[in-house]
Amino acid sequence: MTLPNLITIARLILVPVVIAMIVAGQWFAAFVLFAIAGVSDAVDGFLARRFGMKSELGAYLDPLADKALLVSIYAGLAVAGVLPAWLAILVIFRDIMILMAVVLSWLMARPLAIRPLCISKMTTVAQIGFAGLVLGARAFGLDLPIVHDLALAAVALLTLMSAGAYLALWLRHMAT
Repeated sequence: MTLPNLITIARLILVPVVIAMIVAGQWFAAFVLFAIAGVSDAVDGFLARRFGMKSELGAYLDPLADKALLVSIYAGLAVAGVLPAWLAILVIFRDIMILMAVVLSWLMARPLAIRPLCISKMTTVAQIGFAGLVLGARAFGLDLPIVHDLALAAVALLTLMSAGAYLALWLRHMAT
């Protein structure tokens, strides 16, 4: 068990706490915990690379923690009525679709190694940024309707494009 893995596990443990803060309307606490989770993601990655602490467990845990946080935050914000439900469904559906494609490929003895695509990296950055924007706006009482709407549209568009790219990749893989 490496230090980066322990940091990642701590980030996983933060997920239900952040969601509890969102549901309770404790926006400042939710924002701070979300920021801590973001910083911990950067720190564990830096430590793993800089000090040779990369591990197979970490290679699975880190993206799992990231996805758990993002999916949970979008679901929590939708349940709290802060984000439209359709956006949370879109974000969650994309991740479920990717997971199911990998599992189905594996079950059919045609394993597919999913690697991050450029569009998926852009999508993740947009999703994290938008979640931070929404939580920060709530935490500090800011009203940013134009920025909010543009960021929401960007997240929706990038999420759809990313889902389409992964679907196309999977279909090509299964056709060969």
